[in-house]
Amino acid sequence: MADQQTLQHAMEQVLELATSAGADADVLASSSHNLSLKANNGELDEYKVTSGQVIGVRVVKDDKVATSYSESLHPDSLKLMVEQALQSAQFTKADAHQRIQAKNSRLTTDSPEIYQQDDVDIEQKISLSLALEKGVIEKGAKSAPYNGFGESDSLSMLANTHGAFCQHQERSTYCYTYALIDQDGKQAMHGGMSSGRRFAELDPNYCINHGVDTALALLDGGPVATGKYAVIFNLSELSSLFGAFGMCLSGQSAMKGINPWRDALHQQVASSLLTVSDLAYVKGGSAIKAFDSEGFATQDTILIGEGQLQSLLHNSHTASYFNIANTANAARSAKGGLGVSSRHLVIAEGQSNDAEVTAGEYLELVELQGVHSGADAISGDFSFGASGFLCRDGKRIQPVRGITVAGNFYQMIKAIDAVGNQLENDYERDFFAPKIRFSGLSIAGK
Repeated sequence: MADQQTLQHAMEQVLELATSAGADADVLASSSHNLSLKANNGELDEYKVTSGQVIGVRVVKDDKVATSYSESLHPDSLKLMVEQALQSAQFTKADAHQRIQAKNSRLTTDSPEIYQQDDVDIEQKISLSLALEKGVIEKGAKSAPYNGFGESDSLSMLANTHGAFCQHQERSTYCYTYALIDQDGKQAMHGGMSSGRRFAELDPNYCINHGVDTALALLDGGPVATGKYAVIFNLSELSSLFGAFGMCLSGQSAMKGINPWRDALHQQVASSLLTVSDLAYVKGGSAIKAFDSEGFATQDTILIGEGQLQSLLHNSHTASYFNIANTANAARSAKGGLGVSSRHLVIAEGQSNDAEVTAGEYLELVELQGVHSGADAISGDFSFGASGFLCRDGKRIQPVRGITVAGNFYQMIKAIDAVGNQLENDYERDFFAPKIRFSGLSIAGK
């Protein structure tokens, strides 16, 4: 794992090479140290420690843009990287809207919570990893086919030929386990996951209990009658659903002409009960960072306000193309080109208490299969395999498996019956939402 001084020196060399060639440039560099543990049959099956660094340059010359990267910081490798980017740029289409625009940006992520020292020894981490598998088996599972513990310590830096220099350092950790139940010729599997910034924040007991309890509850499930049902997705599945249709909030997809909401700004696109924002900082969030991938200060943006489209996510390129304000949502890895991405997608709480959201009959869906392959982000149509529970007045009355849920995302978010008043976060801590009840989704069952 390269230290800050080594990375900074390499970045300075790259910028000097780009400037000497008459180009503007920005450079992303990162280094990381990662640990991964997995258990199998009561023994440690994987003990993987990886460290590395990568540096990537984006050059702009004569309105032509290209990127290149290197995993070596040797001066010869850096020189070759810049030469390759400059050569590639000669063959790209001129684009006056993509430029290096962050000037004299000097930002450092100043949130102590994202980089906390952790003095837990390796024996404790191994013990936790083994306990995940042991725990699900002791609770009645046949096996824990997927389980693990991981942690990461990373440093990322950005600089450009206009005086920008930004840096960010974070630590994170996670654990998970899936429980496979096999009883009387029937099988069911479910998992539980936990994440945090420190080892002490992990909750392995939740992972074990949630996986086993949910798998056991689903074991005797079968299809419900085909028809229209109100549906409440659990938070992880709701996050996946919004992710599958994320292009509707992307300024980049709008620039490419494939965003169905390209011309819908300030129009009603969802139920008035729905307000969605992109927030730079959320306590406990996993995507806290002072700057985006161009060096602009991250900010809060209301995307959908009471059902009306207020803004898309923009970087400086898409903002220039549409001649509107940049929302500082540039996303680029050292190995890739410029894109856009949210930081923390937050659906605002509503006015309904839990009893109101769960009144009457509905399906609680806890697992969707093939979310991305079964979704057409342009038309909004989707069709997924699903599992969950038929519920009445907040109580599960029947496990449900072997069904297909189908509909249209853009119509679904207009047909909201109720939005709960308690905000929750998904496992990855970058999606926050209350319980939402959608009406009239098509269920293919028996």
